[in-house]
Amino acid sequence: MCHHLKIFDVDPWLERYSNEIELRFDKYMHLCDRVENIDKASSRHREMGFVYDSQHSGWWFREWLPEAFGVWIFGDFNGWNRGQLPLYKRDDGVWEIFLSDRSFGNIGHNTQYKLFIQGANGARDRISAWSRYVVQNDESKDFCAQIWNPEIEFDWEDDYKFKLDRSQGLFIYECHPGMATEQERVGTWSEFTEDVLLRIKSLGYNAIQLMAVAEHPYYGSFGYHVSNFFAPSSRFGTPDDLKMLVKQAHKHKIGVIMDLVHSHFVANLNEGLNELDGSDHHYCKSSPRGDHPYWGSKLFDYSKSEVVSFLLSNLRYWLEEFHFDGFRFDGVTSMLYTHHGYTEFDNPDKYFDCNSDLDAQAYLTLANRVIHMIKPDAVTIAEDVSGMPGITLPSEEGGLGFDYRLGMSLPDYWAKIIDDKISQIDVWQLWNVANNRLSYVPTVAYAESHDQAMVGGKTLSFRLMDSSMYSSMNRAQQNATIERGIALHKMIRLFTILTAGEAYLNFMGNEFGHPEWIDFPRAENDWSYRYARRQWSLVDNPFLRYSYLREFDKDMIALVKFGRVMSAGRAELYSCDTLNSTLVFERGSYLFVFNWSNQTIYDYVINVKQEGVYQIMMSTEDVRYGGVLENVNTECYYSRKNDEQIYIQIKNVAQSAIVLKRES
Repeated sequence: MCHHLKIFDVDPWLERYSNEIELRFDKYMHLCDRVENIDKASSRHREMGFVYDSQHSGWWFREWLPEAFGVWIFGDFNGWNRGQLPLYKRDDGVWEIFLSDRSFGNIGHNTQYKLFIQGANGARDRISAWSRYVVQNDESKDFCAQIWNPEIEFDWEDDYKFKLDRSQGLFIYECHPGMATEQERVGTWSEFTEDVLLRIKSLGYNAIQLMAVAEHPYYGSFGYHVSNFFAPSSRFGTPDDLKMLVKQAHKHKIGVIMDLVHSHFVANLNEGLNELDGSDHHYCKSSPRGDHPYWGSKLFDYSKSEVVSFLLSNLRYWLEEFHFDGFRFDGVTSMLYTHHGYTEFDNPDKYFDCNSDLDAQAYLTLANRVIHMIKPDAVTIAEDVSGMPGITLPSEEGGLGFDYRLGMSLPDYWAKIIDDKISQIDVWQLWNVANNRLSYVPTVAYAESHDQAMVGGKTLSFRLMDSSMYSSMNRAQQNATIERGIALHKMIRLFTILTAGEAYLNFMGNEFGHPEWIDFPRAENDWSYRYARRQWSLVDNPFLRYSYLREFDKDMIALVKFGRVMSAGRAELYSCDTLNSTLVFERGSYLFVFNWSNQTIYDYVINVKQEGVYQIMMSTEDVRYGGVLENVNTECYYSRKNDEQIYIQIKNVAQSAIVLKRES
């Protein structure tokens, strides 16, 4: 086929790769044709698994198992008799059975069940791919599917009216429900709803990114090795508990974005999709093409219509059943390329060097179309480290259709320069790293997410202050390392939100400098929960310095919202002073000055565009944020003129940043 796609008008440089981009578009169009009715293809969850048929008074059970030899269903409704209830195979590879109320009136809410499947890999007890709730036995640790069908349907009230308001920007608070409690155990959906949502609201974030939602057998996987794609993790509570979390978040005007894993699935045979019908190419391709070589998991086969329908239905299920407001797609780079992104993207040719996984790209494009068809105001974010061109352009223009891409280079850069001594920072390099993104790709900026704090790494606060955090965070105690660390922590976050994107993300607790790393219970740490929690008492303690950082974060978000900075276009550089490690730039109606050096410069000259009075709106060194400057918001600078050049002279305080606004 021959197309003129708008992507070439937006980015003429891509014309040299027109063949592959047009091939990608054709693959997407062929996928749309293959699934035929997109609405039907994204609604398979309404007919698969356990579905009640009120017309015939009974339950249908259906499962797609094309290469299974025999399938039986059993559970507490038939005394766990494996051989009593065989399913019958249809021509399309779906096995089904009807269980009437007359014969099985005990099937209903909380009924537990499994499948007994005979196939090429032997005979095994398995869990349905379409299970809505999966529980773990406390003693045996085995997982088992459970029907979730309460008599009283969850009351969403007027929740359907909620829309995520992004008019002032998108500010995401990344959360893990299990580690949101201070106690050394797994937290719950309900505890998160009661204890954490109000904290998020008070900070000004308008969205949460909820991690570890879908069921996963190993808690320490952070939720990224999913076993049951339609089941919210029972370790945090019931499906209705999750619904209440979403409902209450919406009441607080907070949208809920799900951290979604459609890039791979857990390799386990007891819990997941792997070899469910007995073959090694059911939901994935045959090994080794079906194996993720770096993650120890299995790869979806996006060339199969049934697999695509399964995943599209999964998207619809979370949007409609749980009222999620969008998705952050995990592992997108792994999906885009057959080498899974394990290369240096140091040459533009590497985006289009025959390593593209066009089936996966077609699926992602269709997924974005379906999401926005079902919920037009939904948010989709791609976790893509490669920076694939066109990832946020609409499908009809030749793009993949995401709303945002996650900006992953700056967080790694922060970690590197802190380790290399930030006082020697190359401000020109910093500016380039922060702004190194395509102009037409809306980006989610962040200084650190959960990734930077995983065991083996450190939070930014711990990189900056290290062991001094254990002994010197008391407000009454002076400590140069702590004072420097707090100053730079504020500067890093402010610079990130101002320069690196059109949305902003923070992992819970990092806004107040949560110490140490994240480490889930495992054999190597004697199954300890010590580091898999959030110590809220640190920020609640008025005698410790953590609350300084929280107040700064709160006011930073408010400032950016009020000035509509996120919708103001790219930051414009005024001055890159490498001698004094100072950056001056403008975004929206604000002028920003960042002095990364440890030297205060008096009467520092800044050339400006307009005459007027320049009022200080915010300073990282305000005493309210643990700094040394009092009444800083009352200060202003009057412009001067010399040889037609307009300028102001400021006190450029060491390791601090100020926000100026011109008053005419």
